[in-house]
Amino acid sequence: MSAHELQLDVVTYGEALALLVADEVGAFEDVEKYTRRLAGAETNVAIGLARLGLKVGWLSRVGDDSFGRFIRKRVAQEGVDVSRVTTDTRYRTAIQLKAKAVNGADPAIEYYRKGSAASHLSTEVDFDDSYFGNARHLHATGIAAALSPTTMAFAHHALEYMRVRGKTISFDPNLRPTLWPSQEVMAEKLNELAFKAHWVLPGLSEGKILTGYTEPRDIAAFYLERGVAMVVIKLGEEGAYFRTAQGQEGTVPGVRVPEVVDTVGAGDGFAVGVISGMLEGLSVEQAVARGNRIGAFAIQVVGDMEGLPTRAQLDAA
Repeated sequence: MSAHELQLDVVTYGEALALLVADEVGAFEDVEKYTRRLAGAETNVAIGLARLGLKVGWLSRVGDDSFGRFIRKRVAQEGVDVSRVTTDTRYRTAIQLKAKAVNGADPAIEYYRKGSAASHLSTEVDFDDSYFGNARHLHATGIAAALSPTTMAFAHHALEYMRVRGKTISFDPNLRPTLWPSQEVMAEKLNELAFKAHWVLPGLSEGKILTGYTEPRDIAAFYLERGVAMVVIKLGEEGAYFRTAQGQEGTVPGVRVPEVVDTVGAGDGFAVGVISGMLEGLSVEQAVARGNRIGAFAIQVVGDMEGLPTRAQLDAA
């Protein structure tokens, strides 16, 4: 099927990593066995949306290596279109190590991503006008933008391209301070992108860093005053706060779970719920409640996206 024929609900782009998760508790140098999985904020969201029945496309570069082939095959198995994922013969696929989580605490993580294939994404070579133009919605994160000057330029181009064409855009800051020269630069550059989006989805601690405000209502106002249509702030186990340009506002309580197994991927699950809910015409409050529900699914399973529900599982819950 050509790009001109492929109608997508959501398009996203960014870096996927081969994830090696420790099978036993301990320092990475002491662990002998790892299980290979998939990591990447954008692929987590793409897979979560595809499991709910939306048509999703993911654009990226992977290396000409076994990890790159694994990523392409794994994402495609989930029903996500990977026709715009190119194989880069010069640079390698990124790798991430993750420690075995203990008692719901955030596990230790090490990245091997500098100079990766995906960090060489460029507007000139990789941006596909018709592929993006045939999608209803763009989901972007601050991670892809942080990888290199060319991925930052790609991010700006993609958001501007979709905005001009009347498409909706969601932006999850997904702060990764180690990818930035300073916290000030990170806040400045990510806010430039956030102002181009319609729905901005920070965590509370992220919102404090990006805006300088401490209260959810003030963080939301910071973005609404600059043209954003809706801000949803994740409050952890307390749920989420939302505020819109139309004056809607509220807090939706979190979903209690029997046991927190792995917190990584919870924010991506939340994004899946909010984006799918808004695209399906739910009220803002219903969409945020779905975000809380899917985030709760995600933290009960080992792995970044393994816990994201199918439509049937979501309906049953």
